[in-house]
Amino acid sequence: MQLATEAGRGTLSRTHFTALLSMIMALAALGIDLMLPALDEMREHFGLDPDSSRVAQVVTAFLIGLAFAQYFYGPLADRFGRKPVLYGGLLLYAIGAIGAALAPTLELVLLSRLIWGIGAASPRVVSVSIVRDVYSGEEMAKAMSYILAIFIMVPVLAPSIGAGLLALFPWQSVFVFGAVAAGVVAVWARLLPETLDPANRRPLDRAAIFGATREALTNRQTLGYTLARTMTFGAFSSYLASSERIFGDFYGRPDEFPFIFGGIAAVMGLAMVTNGVLVDRIGTKRIVHTFLILYVIGGFTFWGVAAAAGGNPSFPVFIVGLAMIGFMHASLIPNFNTLAMWPMGHIAGTASALTGTISVAGGATIGAVIDQLYTDSVLPLIIAFAVLGACALGIALWTEGGHLFGPPQPVPLPAKLPEPPVR
Repeated sequence: MQLATEAGRGTLSRTHFTALLSMIMALAALGIDLMLPALDEMREHFGLDPDSSRVAQVVTAFLIGLAFAQYFYGPLADRFGRKPVLYGGLLLYAIGAIGAALAPTLELVLLSRLIWGIGAASPRVVSVSIVRDVYSGEEMAKAMSYILAIFIMVPVLAPSIGAGLLALFPWQSVFVFGAVAAGVVAVWARLLPETLDPANRRPLDRAAIFGATREALTNRQTLGYTLARTMTFGAFSSYLASSERIFGDFYGRPDEFPFIFGGIAAVMGLAMVTNGVLVDRIGTKRIVHTFLILYVIGGFTFWGVAAAAGGNPSFPVFIVGLAMIGFMHASLIPNFNTLAMWPMGHIAGTASALTGTISVAGGATIGAVIDQLYTDSVLPLIIAFAVLGACALGIALWTEGGHLFGPPQPVPLPAKLPEPPVR
């Protein structure tokens, strides 16, 4: 694939296009993972107890902004195009990051993190919309897998980058790094063409927005796989917010946290690469249904092993179980996205925003509830994997009318690659 760039700057190869979209999408993950090693220093700086979970609110505040702002970016992206909305979001992203670095109180840090999350919602909406503009059907599933495989390198590297910054600078430096990353992506994104087909531009009025929203919410496939994704993200968001405490307090390995977290992320990256190969051979729906069943079996097995160990399995057992769940979760992410967006090509911006809002807001809320259940064991997280996985499988069963492993859907005609505007 060759995609013409803006203003006659040449063409983007498939590899370059994939890498660029991965970095745009990764800004949301960077806003979470980079600052996880700084939580201990933040507790000390703000006079909190060493085991206080209040600093986990910096993750929750970010996720709230990320979740609810998406719905507003979607109609804007369908009206004005993908790139103006992307640049506006990147500006807010940088403002929130700098604000968090300069904030004198934890309350102002949380407010800045909310703004940061609002800015991060734009790259998330725009990147998924661009993928849907350019690809369709199983090709979209493959593209999402490879984009997310590169994207997952951020969780692999970000904690180590954060730890390196903390070794040289105060904890505020991890937030400043986020603002710098937004600037780099903004410059790189100048190469992207505007991918919104002029025929799909929608008016920015109440009737058009509500009409697109209603269409997405009443489409059984879009709604069903969005809700299934919400369930699995609920457990995973709790892992993100509490991982530093789990590895540091429960398992006594605070210095190893960046490497453990990065190792789990690397396993997830391998799953996404594998998914890109399997899509052609098996089909998106069959992959989703297979891995949902494996997810549930694995989750309940993990629960049984943890319960037999009194709630805290040995560290090797916990890591193996977590890697197993992470592999299956990562195999589901691009396929949930693809199946939810499959029928929504003509309203990709609004649909991407709506599905993102539901899954992130719902998942963050579920994750925040799970966070409050931690006492002296990891059992609440493991139970969440099992129960929420079973809920996701039940939703998929409802979505498919009670029949899993049906024949693959017909592959839609390839999406037409839009021409760049002439200047």
